[in-house]
Amino acid sequence: MKETPAMSGVRTSVTHATPLKRDATYDHRAQQTALAIEIHHTNGRTVQSVLVLTPDQMELYAIQFEQLIAKREQARQAGL
Repeated sequence: MKETPAMSGVRTSVTHATPLKRDATYDHRAQQTALAIEIHHTNGRTVQSVLVLTPDQMELYAIQFEQLIAKREQARQAGL
């Protein structure tokens, strides 16, 4: 097996995570949504993972995204 930076004890910081172009899934038994993401590290390495959200978190982010989409549309109309 090829040794990775994590295996050799080299640690890097995470810079950000981005959603992967896959459908989110909802597990009604666990009452959770899973969203595939890619985690980006300072050394350029990426790792795929899953962001798990509760129903309350999904509702909160749905409201926030709706507000952000409206702000984006307002900026477009204002020519910004």
